[in-house]
Amino acid sequence: MRYPEFLKNGGTIGFVAPSFGCNIQPYKDRFDAAINTFKNMGYSIQLGPNCYEGKGVGISNTPTKCAEELMDYYESSENDVLISCGGGELMCETISEVDFLRIKEANPKWFMGYSDNTNFSFLLVTMADTASFYGPNAPAFGMREWHESLMDSFDVLTGKNLIVHNYDKFQIESLIDEEHPFESYNLTEKTSLTGFVPQGMNADIKVQGRLLGGCLDVLSNLVGTRFDYVKEFNEKYKNDGIIWFLEACDIGVLEIRRTLWTMKEAGWFDNVKAFIFGRPIHGEEVMGLNYADAVMEHTLKAFNVPVILDADIGHVAPSMPVINGALSKVSFKDGNLVIDMGIEL
Repeated sequence: MRYPEFLKNGGTIGFVAPSFGCNIQPYKDRFDAAINTFKNMGYSIQLGPNCYEGKGVGISNTPTKCAEELMDYYESSENDVLISCGGGELMCETISEVDFLRIKEANPKWFMGYSDNTNFSFLLVTMADTASFYGPNAPAFGMREWHESLMDSFDVLTGKNLIVHNYDKFQIESLIDEEHPFESYNLTEKTSLTGFVPQGMNADIKVQGRLLGGCLDVLSNLVGTRFDYVKEFNEKYKNDGIIWFLEACDIGVLEIRRTLWTMKEAGWFDNVKAFIFGRPIHGEEVMGLNYADAVMEHTLKAFNVPVILDADIGHVAPSMPVINGALSKVSFKDGNLVIDMGIEL
């Protein structure tokens, strides 16, 4: 696994928009505030040409121009890390224009983003054998006062701390809108994680393996395409085993179950050591099927490995930063999840 260099003091942060750009509110104001925050911290800024664009369908510009920006800025020596401007809907079309052979030959660089950015962060790992960063998109750093999860994310990006843990509370309804772009998270709900093992639930869990995952909405579309190198990745790292971290955005429990079935039947879960699932946005019961049962049918029941539900990963803030591809130790005890991503770093 290729690990990029961490962001150094006074380094340059590059921003790209391979998915949505920051062309509308409140994202534009939040992005501007994030840039000012980073500048005040002593970092230089490099803005890609699509950061403020909204000409594309579900992405900032045409797939060709989005891919050109992503490639140019990834290969550039003028920035040290890349942060995506946002998630979106059709970054898969951007990926069709990306030359992963060039990416694999380029000096490795941290790329940070989540949601639709799974299209690149996941393939960096499986196709280019390069670790990536499943973490906040750029506008999140425009928050008036950074939540602990944002501080954790920046600590990982700078290499200051590679051990992360779940947070005490999470939000159901955001307070951020066009008139209040800089609000912090509306943390009204107490965090409650559940760990399942073949013998039952809420037993202590300790497992080591290589982290791999992202947004299920995106991963479902990659299965069986020319970008599907998961079997090869599984074979290369079979001695480490894989700890899958997965979360969902738009899809409900039935589609989550269908997606996990597809991934299982495609061999993606070969050599799995454990599963970590982030809280879904749409976890409502459908046709008598609840979220836990939707997940268990193709994870614990099929592979007899630990499963952790409702982790602070993904679209329901706050979210733990995760290094995709990192050999890591995961522990779960008394409802608390800790991920140590520093074994090889």
